[in-house]
Amino acid sequence: MRRFAVALFTLMMGSAPAMAGQLNISAAASLKEAVNEMAEKYSATHPGTTFVKNYGASGALAGQIENGAPADLFISASTEWVEHLKGKGLLDASSQKNFAYNTLVFAGTTTKKVGGMKDLAGLEKIAIGSPKSVPAGQYATEAMKNAGVDGQLASKLVMAKDVRECLTYAEMGEVDGAFVYRTDAMQAKKSKILFVVPSNLHERVVYPMALTIAGAGNAEAKAFIRWLQGSDAKSILKKYGFELK
Repeated sequence: MRRFAVALFTLMMGSAPAMAGQLNISAAASLKEAVNEMAEKYSATHPGTTFVKNYGASGALAGQIENGAPADLFISASTEWVEHLKGKGLLDASSQKNFAYNTLVFAGTTTKKVGGMKDLAGLEKIAIGSPKSVPAGQYATEAMKNAGVDGQLASKLVMAKDVRECLTYAEMGEVDGAFVYRTDAMQAKKSKILFVVPSNLHERVVYPMALTIAGAGNAEAKAFIRWLQGSDAKSILKKYGFELK
């Protein structure tokens, strides 16, 4: 009986609606600075709105939402995880929009000559987001395969939980370089962009966003997703290096 009560309580808590004026956002780690600034700007003109922000690998965030974590808005770094949640009936398909785009780059502190994919074979350690849950890792894996260097690099890869951890490894010199987004590299203090990964080697980096089923019933969430498609949000995206089309 006690086990049943605990399970019922957990289910009730997981499905409980957000507090009035509260927005729960789950967004790809690479969006952290941009979304933080957007939330601050939005709150300045909507003082009754508060944000609870959750950043991480898109796949990990999707898993959390699937397991009942509170979320009104999901912004992924690839369409895969949005489609996954739509297939589970957890997202409002009519609210889906492409939020922004990005560019995959290779960044690091190595002094070795690295000007393209073929040069990566001369490095010892390369950071990559775990392809199972990190879109940047998926894009990088696709690029390595299409460039014909995946076999040479397999033993050199160091897996990271998200794209920001990849950048941290590069910044600390724990790896020669890392596959990250241009916007992440712009946040770097020590590492620099060594080359831009040719866009024809991987699918375009896109950030789709959509309301969850809970968010679709939240007036604050619907108002905020409309705001995200306006000029103020677009200006912030440009500031942090994101592409709009």
